[in-house]
Amino acid sequence: MKFILNYIRKDEWSPYVAGVLLGIVGIAAVWASDSLLGASGAFENIAGLIGQAVAPALFDNMYFNFIMPPGITYGVMLVIGLFFGGLIGAASSGTLKWGKKDAANSDEQWKRIFGASVWKRWALAFVGAIILEYAAGIAGGCTSGLAISGGMLLAPAAFVFIAGMFVGGIPTAMLIYRNRF
Repeated sequence: MKFILNYIRKDEWSPYVAGVLLGIVGIAAVWASDSLLGASGAFENIAGLIGQAVAPALFDNMYFNFIMPPGITYGVMLVIGLFFGGLIGAASSGTLKWGKKDAANSDEQWKRIFGASVWKRWALAFVGAIILEYAAGIAGGCTSGLAISGGMLLAPAAFVFIAGMFVGGIPTAMLIYRNRF
């Protein structure tokens, strides 16, 4: 038991251990909720819920009535669980920096490549999240929904997506970091 607790508290885990545990979580999600892992619609569900409270006429349309209905859905609960799970994971490994001075920009690699500007990091994270959510909507699912859950189902589209992610991700990282990683 002590070995497991010490392993959980490590800053970095083996990708093999993390992969096996992710597979177990995926199977447990299907067993417990009859739903696959995937949360790309969660933000639209919350936006629709807020929008119906603020401007009901504007949100009374085909999209929010049938395609992405507002409410606290499985995806919303999954995102909430991911947030708190991440906090617990960071706290258990001693890497949680919530509220600490310069916590938003403590990554040395980021500072070396992009500078120490906190506002730049927040702005890029915000813009990146918008692009990611928009792309997930176009693709019909997020990385977790397509790659992880689709891979669990051995869906060919999942493996095409994973290959495409690497084909696009490697040159993008090389372009952004310019061999400074």
